[in-house]
Amino acid sequence: MSEPVLAIKNLTVSFPDHLVLNDLSLQLNQGDFLSVVGQNGVGKTTLIRVILRQLAPQHGKIKYHPEFKRMKIGYVPQFRNIDEEYPLSIRDFVGLNLHDSRLPWLSKKERQKLDKIIKQTNLETIQNTPLGDASGGEKQKAYLAQALINDPDLLILDESTASLDNVRKFELLDLVKEFNEHQGVTVLFITHDIELAKDYAHEYLLMRHGNYQSGPIAQFKESDLEEAEHA
Repeated sequence: MSEPVLAIKNLTVSFPDHLVLNDLSLQLNQGDFLSVVGQNGVGKTTLIRVILRQLAPQHGKIKYHPEFKRMKIGYVPQFRNIDEEYPLSIRDFVGLNLHDSRLPWLSKKERQKLDKIIKQTNLETIQNTPLGDASGGEKQKAYLAQALINDPDLLILDESTASLDNVRKFELLDLVKEFNEHQGVTVLFITHDIELAKDYAHEYLLMRHGNYQSGPIAQFKESDLEEAEHA
């Protein structure tokens, strides 16, 4: 039986003017691939902020396995404010997440780790390209490689495919699928792309204002999303 990676029970988050999350419960086990769907404003970003402990809930409990201080979470955003003048190469950017080095250069072990993730994410031929010169799809692969380099227990994809064309979307999610299936990385995928969710996820969580629906992705009905959007 798979180990629980994250368990959320009766989570409630509110701001002065409105309730964002209302009594949400969720469990992620090792190797799960969960797609979180729902219209804007239902609390998807708030949920991520709570998981990352950037935001404290008013009510409810979150249990991490292992405990939060030792649990490694990789995060891939939709967009980062990186302009054309950004000086680091893709390789150097990915290597920024090697936190353990107490020296201004990477150790042999760290270089090997960096070489491995560059190869696994198909960045070898462009690793010396300045990140600012990279295409949108190349940037997203670099963000993914940086998120994966420390072998996270949980990988969060926050609308990470939203700005990509169909080819690049599938390239990125194919890489994620490899790590999910062969290395047991648990994936939490925030998306508006239902077809992409159906192609890659195992389970879904449909977030509405104040209530939630979940289950195997094969049982997801687009009519449920349409009802949520018109609620």
